Amino acid sequence: MSEHRRKSPQPQGGGRAAARRGQTGSSSGRRAAPRGATESPSDSYDSGGEERPFGSRAEARRASQRNSSGAGRRRAADGAGQGGQGGGGRRGGSGGPTGPGRGRGRGSVPPKKRIIDYPRAGKYGAARWVPSWKLVTGLFIGFFGSMMAVAGVAYALVGLPDVAKTAEAQNNVYYWADGTQMVATGGETNRQIIDYSRIPKEMRYAVISAENKTFENDRGVDPMGIGRALFNMAKGGQTQGGSTITQQYVKNAMLEDQSQTISRKFKELFVSIKVGANVEKEDIMAGYLNSAYYGRGAYGIQAAARTYFDKDAEDLNPSQCAFLAAVLKGATYYDPAGAESIDPSATPAANRERAETRWRWILGEMVKDGHLEESVRAKYPDFPTLQSPRSNAQLGGQVGYLVDLAKAYIVNNSEKTGITEKQLRDGGYEIHTTFDKKKVSQLETAVKKVQKENIDEKARPKTDKHVQFGGASVDPETGAIKAIYGGVDATKHFTNNADQTGAQVGSTFKPFVLAAAMKWGVRDPDLEPTQAQDERIQVSPKSLYSGKNKLKIEDYDGTVWKDKDEKEWLQRNDGDESYNPPTFQIDLREAMRVSSNSAYVQLGMNVGLDKVRESAVDAGIKESSLASASFPSFSIGTSDPSAIRMAGAYATFAASGKQNEPYSVDEITDKDGTVFSHDNAAKTKQAYTAKVADNVTDVLKTVVDKGTGTAAKLTNRPVAGKTGTTDGNKSAWFVGYTPQLSTAISMYRLDDDESNKKREFLEMYGTGGQDEIHGASFPAEIWHDYMEQALKGTKVEQFPTPEPIGEVVNDVVVPTPTPTPTETEEEEESESPTPTPSETETSPSPTPSDSCGAFGFGCEDDGGASTGETDAGGTDGGASPSTSESEEEEDGGNSRGNGNGGLFQGSSG
Repeated sequence: MSEHRRKSPQPQGGGRAAARRGQTGSSSGRRAAPRGATESPSDSYDSGGEERPFGSRAEARRASQRNSSGAGRRRAADGAGQGGQGGGGRRGGSGGPTGPGRGRGRGSVPPKKRIIDYPRAGKYGAARWVPSWKLVTGLFIGFFGSMMAVAGVAYALVGLPDVAKTAEAQNNVYYWADGTQMVATGGETNRQIIDYSRIPKEMRYAVISAENKTFENDRGVDPMGIGRALFNMAKGGQTQGGSTITQQYVKNAMLEDQSQTISRKFKELFVSIKVGANVEKEDIMAGYLNSAYYGRGAYGIQAAARTYFDKDAEDLNPSQCAFLAAVLKGATYYDPAGAESIDPSATPAANRERAETRWRWILGEMVKDGHLEESVRAKYPDFPTLQSPRSNAQLGGQVGYLVDLAKAYIVNNSEKTGITEKQLRDGGYEIHTTFDKKKVSQLETAVKKVQKENIDEKARPKTDKHVQFGGASVDPETGAIKAIYGGVDATKHFTNNADQTGAQVGSTFKPFVLAAAMKWGVRDPDLEPTQAQDERIQVSPKSLYSGKNKLKIEDYDGTVWKDKDEKEWLQRNDGDESYNPPTFQIDLREAMRVSSNSAYVQLGMNVGLDKVRESAVDAGIKESSLASASFPSFSIGTSDPSAIRMAGAYATFAASGKQNEPYSVDEITDKDGTVFSHDNAAKTKQAYTAKVADNVTDVLKTVVDKGTGTAAKLTNRPVAGKTGTTDGNKSAWFVGYTPQLSTAISMYRLDDDESNKKREFLEMYGTGGQDEIHGASFPAEIWHDYMEQALKGTKVEQFPTPEPIGEVVNDVVVPTPTPTPTETEEEEESESPTPTPSETETSPSPTPSDSCGAFGFGCEDDGGASTGETDAGGTDGGASPSTSESEEEEDGGNSRGNGNGGLFQGSSG
């Protein structure tokens, strides 16, 4: 074919666009690249027998795409594009294929290789941040390889525990306030290691059945248990101990640091793995039982056997072994002796119930696991008999109670003292207490004198058996506990009667009602109840209330108070006595002097029982010891604070309203110096104004000068105080103070036999040869004898003269006519006499008429009313809940105090 007939091939870009690009290129002085230089697929269309540069169209297209991605899509680099002689079009270079003017885009530069391709090269957007499977796999292998390396090093570095070096507690030395040594003790029973062969098989199997059934076959660790513990600690949850016997052994025998931290858990794990792999099971079991803490200062099975049963470990029977296995779960909560000073819930009764339940369960598990024959289990139906919790003769008398009090203060304030329970057990501390050696002896002497002269268990076993006393003295200026009486002997009677009793305080609670009325005031009787909530009247001791027996009690809103059965509450006075007839008007000073229940119950309602409760707490009473404030009788002492707390609360009045938290430790030192010093300033708060506190003191002086507390008068010293006797004559108190010292004395009957689960308070009719026991009798006598000696030789100080306070409130609304002889006879017939012991459980229902005034003046009986029970407390008045209230208690309606009114109920000591 002739050349002139051949059609020129169209450029790949074709059309007008290509022509324009050509013109543009020409006008710009740039020459288009030779046809063959473009590597366009159209180049291969040429005929004339020339060899095609590509084998196929597909190859040509791929070549074209490669060229486009390198030079056509981006401008050439500044040096290559602008410096090229041929120039470069927008889509690529225009110079020769090998000339210096050829353009090159950034995409044509090969990326630098990286060890870790992240973010990923060649990816755009979110895809750049998605790791490749190679990267994930590499990191996974690297991480676990590193962990294995670390674990291997840790495993190689940890050593095996040496049981001979465990629980080597040093002595703690306790000092009296004057710096002389009280006692040195690092534990009440020494630890003694015994061989595996001397440990009864029943003891070994009891622990296996209770704690680690797979012990004989496992590898010493529980990975799941460790994982749970680590997870809980990581998220800030409750810490956990070792799950297996091996882990427990490691924790007890090797690790000095007992803190529940992740690092300690890891260390425990590696040691446990090594122990499981290198130590015989027999040695692990022996090590665990020889290093474990069983409570009562006993480390190891031999010490525990001596402490609880006074026998060698090899002589323990299966029942005793099951008990010791039970107490390993935690002596604080499973020792029947109780540990209320550490935890209010660890009462002797609660602990015994927990211990019995676990003891019975362990014996059952031993039978189920084939470790004990059913016939052998049947030989032990009863819980084993335990020894006294103290066998150290140095801790006899009052010393054991004092040491317990100091220990509880240290442990319960560990955030301030920096000493944990285990660190205290390990010992090495010098503990300087607040206890005055002379005062402790004087208080014990005063109690023993009354006991010896009046209490005779042999002559009067039904009335004089189980009589107990408690007492405490507190310095009003600082709150320092100067003396306590915890019981007859700390090695025989192990409940500290000064720190917790459960005995109701009766009328000794009334000063807190008076203080509340002076601090917050009472509702204005001339206003509507809704207005009276805000419009209160601060009362004066001269304010008038009704002293009538069987008084209708009004609620804060002015309505007559009714129980759940819609019966009206009629408050009774001690001995069913009415005061100041025919008007029955009695001012608050006189009502305190004679301990009129009706006046102070109504006063409490007018103030508001919530305010009365707050007043007691402000003075220093612990909320855990307060009864429910849902009943009018709350104001007359249905709560059960400890003697320490009552002495501390009355000390608030003695200190003109300044409340100091009672405490028992001044300073703690160790080999490195001072560890802790009590900061009294940080504990002091102003509970009441001086005006309020001093007026309460002035009223309480009247009680001692010429009221129910005259037996407590001291020679040439001012005394303020209050007597208290409770319903059923089950407890009696005297609490009083001088400017220098506040002291509380309690008396009650309580069977402290640990086999008695209920441990109910018993009536004291006939106790000590007296018809009834009052706060004005033995408690006031002990208070007097002790305080005379404790203050002997000290300067006589006077109470501050009180400033006038409040307004005289007269609540009489309806004038009362003088009763006729006939009316008097009818009332006397309707009222019950002073009850005998058999009459105190129920109360007659007198019948007041509907003509009663708002506060009961001239009120006659109405058969539809509920009455307060007669208080058998003699002349000092007492807590007198109504019949309906007693029924409410049975139904759970009246939440009484829980018996945990001790000093250390979640607070400092």
